[in-house]
Amino acid sequence: MPGSFSGTLGALDPTSDRAVFRQIADQLREAIDKGKFAEGDKLPSETELVDHYGVSRMTVRNSLSVLQGEGLVVSEHGKGVFVRPRPPVRRLASDRFARRHREQGKSAFIVEADAAGSHPTVDSLEIKEERPTQDVAARLGGPRKVLARRRRYLLDGRPVEFATSYLPLDLARGTPIAEPNPGPGGIYARLEELGHRLDHFEEEIRARMPAPGEVKTLHLAAGVPVIHLIRTAFDTEGRAVEVCDTVMAADAYVLAYQLPAT
Repeated sequence: MPGSFSGTLGALDPTSDRAVFRQIADQLREAIDKGKFAEGDKLPSETELVDHYGVSRMTVRNSLSVLQGEGLVVSEHGKGVFVRPRPPVRRLASDRFARRHREQGKSAFIVEADAAGSHPTVDSLEIKEERPTQDVAARLGGPRKVLARRRRYLLDGRPVEFATSYLPLDLARGTPIAEPNPGPGGIYARLEELGHRLDHFEEEIRARMPAPGEVKTLHLAAGVPVIHLIRTAFDTEGRAVEVCDTVMAADAYVLAYQLPAT
């Protein structure tokens, strides 16, 4: 096979009932998964793929469109198709809200970023008092107004999630929670200092395709889904003291949980 990618791609199976363009996409995907084409590498050109497989240019373009739709590659006009760089993977561990982290002055995002060996930053911060949606009000027990904290999180400069925390206004107004930087350990540490010792969290997680605004905010490539997580924090009195609505780039996370067997 000619070209610098000789030996990387195989031949088509004429006996397969799988469409030819999908067979080509399968071989390219496998080569990417095995690291034969690394992040940032340029894939063989359309002409090279046409020559190798003996198919039409439209068939090759359909194959590359499949990979683009899966978020594996990006096309740069006049340059070619490249394996898309992915953000560093952050493990979403089940103990990320453990009190020991707060006592060390670390928020959950910093804890996970440290574990990934990445540099965490926060931008697009907005803090305002507002009326909650019906869902948020129900989760918090019916407050008429809440303090909303909106922020976007980045790892090594790449957006990976954005989140909004909703707290009952009677808990948060006039406290460090209403400040841009709530201090070491984040808002959960401040809640405990205010007498609301945290007891447990409840999380609901689902995967879905992103809305247009989410694609823009997280700089998502075509085909990349999001993880939508809603977490409610409860104190030892059983009161819901925060609801956090988070949207995460699915290719930037691994959900890692330890579950008791008894």
